[in-house]
Amino acid sequence: MRYLAPILIGLVYVLLMSLIHEPHRRRVNAVMVAGAGAAYLSGGGLGGWEFAFTAVATCVAYRGLDSWAWTGAGWLLHTAWDVVHHLKGHPIIPFAHDSSFGCALCDPVIAAWCLGGGRSPWRWPHGGRPAPMSSGEPGGSRRDRTPLR
Repeated sequence: MRYLAPILIGLVYVLLMSLIHEPHRRRVNAVMVAGAGAAYLSGGGLGGWEFAFTAVATCVAYRGLDSWAWTGAGWLLHTAWDVVHHLKGHPIIPFAHDSSFGCALCDPVIAAWCLGGGRSPWRWPHGGRPAPMSSGEPGGSRRDRTPLR
């Protein structure tokens, strides 16, 4: 369960976030990256490096407001920071020794989904193929704005 539970948490995150319509889904995920970037600020054990990482994560999250690729990159940055904390710092959850390790397994699942365009598995057309990615215009494609049926 040490390995499986974090991966399942990442998959549940993806499924729940997929219920949010575009472009809000992309923006909410960018905000989540910013929050994850600040997760260690209150006791990660790496001193001033915690502030430096939070600044970088905030910049990446800001770019993620308009780009799934930047949001995916933010989750991968947080994965690397989780590994550093697992090896040298304090865990993300103080009373759970392996919590940073688990976060380092969960975050790449979310990153892969983001790097794939944050598509919703709930919105597949009847042919069984995923819906095309949004055209890049503000607000996404018309398909992304239609309500769930």
